[in-house]
Amino acid sequence: MSPVRPPRAPDARTASEPREVPVSALTRVSVRCVALVGVAALLAGFILGPLPARADVGAPATPLLSPIAPFRAVNLFDRPDTPWGPGHRGIDLEASVGQAVLSPADGVVTFAGMVVDRGVVTVRHAGGLVSSVEPILSSVAQGDAVGVGDPLGTVSDERGHCAPATCLHWGVRRNGEYINPLDVLDGFGPVRLLPLARG
Repeated sequence: MSPVRPPRAPDARTASEPREVPVSALTRVSVRCVALVGVAALLAGFILGPLPARADVGAPATPLLSPIAPFRAVNLFDRPDTPWGPGHRGIDLEASVGQAVLSPADGVVTFAGMVVDRGVVTVRHAGGLVSSVEPILSSVAQGDAVGVGDPLGTVSDERGHCAPATCLHWGVRRNGEYINPLDVLDGFGPVRLLPLARG
């Protein structure tokens, strides 16, 4: 005669048995996650513009050329202490009204139009770099592919950073953050302090 096992409590489970999670709880978590991802993607699209062609995604950044030739900076980059704080998010280049403004590198135009009271053109390059120039009378449109040195337009007579003098403001962002254009300008690069030579 086989031994009689005591009845198991109805809520007791062995370690190998799966535990049930209410479907409603999983559904709420999933819906919230999908909603957050969707909002983040939407905001990124508005702020950064359309992505470049697939061939550019993940490509290394190449040095940029000056959008104005000859190159002469009259106001340098001054990184703000906080994202919305005062500073100078780019450099101002000596220019004259009607002077050609050139694309600093291959890329795709993500914006060409008026911002407040002046013309602005923004170009997305490889390696997460984005150039913006102003004031400009644009000769390109959003979605245009441009090569390095291709004309983007001409310096306009709208009041810019150097008023009453004329200059072109050139801002550069890397992965959404403003950086010093000199750090990625061909022939320049980041400044590094070296130790003094002994003796």
